[in-house]
Amino acid sequence: MLVVIPGVLDGEQLKLFRQRLDSAEAPWVDGRATAGHQGAQVKRNLQLAEDTPMARELGGIVLAVLERHPLFISATLPQRVYPPMFNRYEGGMHFGSHVDGSVRLVPGSQDRLRTDLSATLFLADPQSYDGGELQIEDVYGTQSVKLAAGDMIVYPASSLHQVTPVTRGARLACFFWVQSMVRNNEQRALLFDLDRSIQRLNATDGDPAARVELTGCYHNLMRMWSDVA
Repeated sequence: MLVVIPGVLDGEQLKLFRQRLDSAEAPWVDGRATAGHQGAQVKRNLQLAEDTPMARELGGIVLAVLERHPLFISATLPQRVYPPMFNRYEGGMHFGSHVDGSVRLVPGSQDRLRTDLSATLFLADPQSYDGGELQIEDVYGTQSVKLAAGDMIVYPASSLHQVTPVTRGARLACFFWVQSMVRNNEQRALLFDLDRSIQRLNATDGDPAARVELTGCYHNLMRMWSDVA
């Protein structure tokens, strides 16, 4: 299931992010520093050093927005979120086909996070750079994604995906992983569809009894499928 979440960041937030990320103080490092063996072979980009005040500040803003974003919560059912990271592609940089690692060690701790979902939050105007499409393989074939600045896509971390070469300008993005309370993609997709239907019913004068029954079904499925330990 691929879900586009529009308008995660507003205009003022985007302006702040770009100012900080384009400044001379931005601590960019070789993106291969955080890649596994497979990814390091095909990864050519820059990343904001994780353990820096700038990375923590900007990542904190993203998390604060997502904590109260109903579409993000409905689509991911988050149990834990990896601290957001930031990357930059320019001058032909790319990230070849790969699958994200299944488990990541959370920086500064001994905690581990299962990567059920991957998320990419676009920060640059798509007209400001050529290339840089996020291409994701799913059951319907290859989906090519290049969103407006401030929009985000969430997709299964088990998907084969890549970022095509950036041949003009610079592609800036925030990315992270989510461990969901429901690890199975198909079950999570059914819950998402059910929740969206309940929300649409709540916005109408539909049958109140039907809303109660559907809501009960949703929570009973959550009890059956969720892992909150």
